[in-house]
Amino acid sequence: MTARAPSDRRMLEALICPVTHTRLSYEPETQELVSKAAGLAFPVRNGIPVMLRDEARVLGD
Repeated sequence: MTARAPSDRRMLEALICPVTHTRLSYEPETQELVSKAAGLAFPVRNGIPVMLRDEARVLGD
């Protein structure tokens, strides 16, 4: 099974970071929604954003 990007752009635009409540950006090469304000990247698995803090990757410097 391959990962796929969220297909609904309106859904992406409506999502906000659960930590900072700021806008997220989608990174297709890593399949992640990135919160620059929080320094976190939330995974997108099988087209579904996983917006849990415990599942997020901490961004490097």
